[in-house]
Parts: sequence; C-alpha cells; structure tokens
Amino acid sequence: MKLRLIPLWLCVCAAAAAGLWLPGHRAGAAPADDTAARTAVLQLLIDRTPAGGLLRLPPGSYEGPAVITRPIVIEGQNGAVVGNKEGSGKPAITVGADDVTLSGLQIVQDGKGASSDTPAVLVQGSRTWLHSLDIRTGAFGILLRDTGNNRIENNSVVRVGSEAAKLSERRNGIDLFNAHDNIVSGNKVSSMNDGIYLESSHRNKVEANSVEHSRYGIHCMYTKGTVVRGNTGIYNVTGAMIMGVKEAEVSGNSFTKQSESVNSQGLLFFDVHNSKVTGNKVEGNRVGLYVEQSGSNDFTDNDVLQNFVGVQFLESENNRFTGNRFIGNVIEAEADAGESNAFSGNFWEAIRGLDSDGDGRSELSYALNPFFQRLTGDVPAYQLFFQSPGMQFLEGMYTSGREGWTKDEAPLMKPGTGAEQKPESGVTGNTTLLFGLLLLLASVSTIYYVGVKRV
Repeated sequence: MKLRLIPLWLCVCAAAAAGLWLPGHRAGAAPADDTAARTAVLQLLIDRTPAGGLLRLPPGSYEGPAVITRPIVIEGQNGAVVGNKEGSGKPAITVGADDVTLSGLQIVQDGKGASSDTPAVLVQGSRTWLHSLDIRTGAFGILLRDTGNNRIENNSVVRVGSEAAKLSERRNGIDLFNAHDNIVSGNKVSSMNDGIYLESSHRNKVEANSVEHSRYGIHCMYTKGTVVRGNTGIYNVTGAMIMGVKEAEVSGNSFTKQSESVNSQGLLFFDVHNSKVTGNKVEGNRVGLYVEQSGSNDFTDNDVLQNFVGVQFLESENNRFTGNRFIGNVIEAEADAGESNAFSGNFWEAIRGLDSDGDGRSELSYALNPFFQRLTGDVPAYQLFFQSPGMQFLEGMYTSGREGWTKDEAPLMKPGTGAEQKPESGVTGNTTLLFGLLLLLASVSTIYYVGVKRV
C-alpha cells in the first residue's frame, strides 16, 4: 500500500476551519495551558486524509470518538493522546475499513455512563495492524468483531478506575468474537476481567503476551486451531482457561502464582479435544493442571512445580501424559472417573520406584490415589483436613478399586531421564541406594568381626 504523507499545514487548516487548534499552536491571548484551545477533533483530521495516506499526529490532545472508513495509517508521536468525549457511548476509535494501521497513540476510554461497555478501539475491518498503543480504559481495551487477518502487537492495555471494582464489573483487555486468523502478540494487559478473550474465533495465534492481576489471563471458548504459545501470567485467578476447544496448541507458556481464589489454576482444560499441551511451566498455583471432560490430548514435557495440587484429572479419556515433571507439589496428583488415559514416563517426586535394568524408568507403577478428591467432592468442608495426620492415614489405608486407579506405568526415576537418555552408570534410583546399603552393611560387619577377633 503506497502511503501519502499529509502535510502538517493541511492538518492546521482543517483544525482552523473547525475553530480548533492543533497541539502546539497558540490562539491569540489564549493561555498556554488551555486544553480546549490545544485540542483537535480527530475525526476532522481523519476525514481529510485520503485513502493510502499517512496522518502523523504530533504530541498533544485529540478528541474522539472517531471512525476510520478508508485505508490509512495514523501514526502518533510520543505524547499524542486520544481522549474520548465523555458520555459518547462510542469507542474512542472505530476501524471500519480494511488495511488500516494505528500506532504510537495513547488512547483513553473512561468507561463511565454510556461508555461502560464500549472499547477504546473497535476493529471491524480486516488486515488491520494495531501496534505500540498505550490504552487506558475503564471498559474494554481492544475489540475485534466479525473480522480476520489482523495483527494486534506490542500494545499495553491497563484498566483505570477504582481498584476495588469486582472482577465481574471489569471488562476484557483484548476481546475477539467471530474473528479468525489473527495474530495477538507481545501485548501487556493488567487488571482487566479476562486479559485476552477469544470466542467462536478460529486459527488465531496468541503469542508472547503478558497478563497480570486479571481473572483469566487467556480465555479460549469454542475455538478450533488456536495457538497459545510463549505467554506469561502472574497473580491472575487462572492463567489460561481453555474450554470447548479442538485442535489447539498450548506450548511454552509460564503461569505462576495463580492462587488468589479457591478456583485458581495455572492451566485449566474443560471439554478440550485433540490438542497438544507441551513445554509449559505452572508454578506456585493452587492447582497446576486441571483437566476435566477432555479427551485425546497430548500432555508432554510440562513442568508442574510447587503447586498446592499438581494435576487434577476428572472424567477424561484417551489422554496421553508423557515426560512431565511433578516436583514440590503438596499433592502431586488427583484423578477420578477417567478411562483409557495413558500416563507413562513422567517424573513424580514422591515416587518409590525400582529401576532394575537401568533404563531410567521404574518397574513399579505410580498410582494416583483418588481418595481425597472423592471425599471432598462429596463433602467440600473436608478440605479443612487437608494433609492432616488423620487424613494422610486414611488415604494410605484407602485401596478400594485400586486396579481402576489412574497409574503411570513406567515413571521416570529422575527428571529428564528415560529410555533415550540413560544414566551413564546404568544404575539409578533405588537400585543405587540398595547397592550402597549392602556395601555399607558389609563394611560394618567386617569392622565389627575384625574388632571382636582382636579382643
């Protein structure tokens, strides 16, 4: 697309014709700090920018709402601020055309009154590129509706308003509905309801974003072919909520300290099928991985560290768990009512295994005891007795239906070891320990025997 630079003098003329002034232009005796005298109406400048043109906005204040109806580029210099007219009930900027670029602007949407459910930026066109925007909003940040092939990159979306507002009273940072084949990358979202929300939107890439102090960091509903890769979340209720999803890739994400609620999880999967979950780290959450009513998924090479519960597994079938590491969790795993799930080659810190052939895997399986989950499912108040001596005793005594428990049939003896990565010594785990104990016993017996004979 060939860009045509719009001379600054033309913008000055447009503002002057409306009785307004561009930033930096002084009006006669008007005081230098008179905001009204320094504010230009953004719509007038947009309307005078031809298709394919570049509208460059110097530092200053620009008044919305504004609607873009032709393919143009709007580039804000540092200090260019678009503020929406209070009570307008409209987005500060609506992109109603294809091939529009917005960059370098600070956009303020107060979210009061009629604007409580309107976004700072509404995208209805395709092939839009929003980048390097600083959005301060009391409502939604960026909304994409009935569109596709857009790029939402390296923007900041932060909620403004009362810090005491409930999560249910807040709106989403970046929100997609019926929006397909988009890239949402490198954005930073804070203090919203859901940081990034996708519904009925397919083949989107959500990559390298950061979300904090929100409800769900990333929330996918009824999507297909979604990629959630390399994102980070901290201090949210749940890092990522993946629900009603098919053929997704969830990889390389890090969700830590999701523990603000009794329903907090690092990664939550509900009704998820034929998806790949690999290389993620969930650390310091109430529940690391939560999987319910999901099937035919691959969970590989994930680090589940120092969570209250490592993995909760409910009513799910035909999933494969391989090469995951469960370390430092208070409860490593809870599983119930699942069939045909294949757990093999994972590392469980609490394992008491035996590796007799030196392949790095235990010949003794690791069973996921469902006792506590079944008990608290029937009587939630029993969660008060978690890890109490009596509860641990009862859990140890519970063997009902053990043959039907979910098991890791060949757990790893050490993190990251397996058949393809044998320890150099060829002996691991309890075999090494047993050998050492036998050697020590032999040494003590010899010393004792020699000492007795000398006496």
